[in-house]
Amino acid sequence: MKSEFVQAIEALGKEKGIDPEILFEAVKEAVVSAYKKNYDSSQTVRVDLPKDNSNEFHVFEQRKVVEQVVKPHDEISLEEAIKLNPNYIIGDIVEQEVFPKNFSRVAVQNAKQIIMQRIREAERNMVYDKFSQREDDIVNGVVQRMERGTVYVDLGSTEGLLMANEQVPGERYMPHDRMKFYIIEVKKTGKGPQILLSRTHPGLLKRLFELEVPEIHDGIVELKSVAREAGMRSKISVFSNDEKVDPVGSCVGHKGMRVQNIVNELRGEKIDIVKFNPDPALYVANALSPAQVVSAEASETEKICRVVVPDYQLSLAIGKEGQNARLAAKLTSWKIDIKPESQVENEEPEQEGSGEEA
Repeated sequence: MKSEFVQAIEALGKEKGIDPEILFEAVKEAVVSAYKKNYDSSQTVRVDLPKDNSNEFHVFEQRKVVEQVVKPHDEISLEEAIKLNPNYIIGDIVEQEVFPKNFSRVAVQNAKQIIMQRIREAERNMVYDKFSQREDDIVNGVVQRMERGTVYVDLGSTEGLLMANEQVPGERYMPHDRMKFYIIEVKKTGKGPQILLSRTHPGLLKRLFELEVPEIHDGIVELKSVAREAGMRSKISVFSNDEKVDPVGSCVGHKGMRVQNIVNELRGEKIDIVKFNPDPALYVANALSPAQVVSAEASETEKICRVVVPDYQLSLAIGKEGQNARLAAKLTSWKIDIKPESQVENEEPEQEGSGEEA
């Protein structure tokens, strides 16, 4: 039958989610500390915790068997050791139980502090281990408060930080708001793990699609690339490993419900979903959606794609303040030169004429 002490330690471990062995070691350390506080701080001692139905602690002083004793607290002569046990030889460790009676109030308080410190350390390590495995993943959180531009987020077992540079411009973070956040880094600090969050990272958009679209989660549809200007507009490119599955349609969902759920989570951020194509020219043309493209020609040496669009589509292809073209370039990793159809038509006769003159 387990002693009351053992049962209490196991119950505390279960309550805190800490391995009881960590708590047992903390208690041992605390008893040793209390003993040294009351008696000899240089003495080497070992503690046996209560076993079975006993609640008694046993403390043993340890001394090394030597020929000539130099440090009485740490050594014992072979002659004295043999009196205790004839089997002792030089180098053995002799243990003798000591019977500390009443620990002082200071010693007991010190022991209590050690135990509480070890419990806090164990809890912090558990939180660190849990969240360090989730870097580059998303987590649900509840906004707690904002201080000096930093948003503090309740993640359940700990707190996360949403720094000003990771906040979406114009997005409001009100206490008790439930949101999804991207974990960009987990640091170990003296005050416990520091979990840095983001609402602007492209990875947030990627993870949201993986959660919302089963085909992406199952590997049928691949999310090839993400380009994002947080809070305003994003583009993603997708590819299907199954000819029967439309990658764009899978991400949009029935009546647009899948993409709409993501738009709602991102507070209205517009999302363009385009089909990936291994042909750079076709890929760039797709990336300029919703604009229509007359022709596209990619130069591998210059890493630039020259695109021709109808005149009335030019502003749409470029986008407000160049946003559509900028996101398309970021998505495809190609420089994009966009020209209206009329300009190209006017350039061709001039080029032919000059050729004839030459």
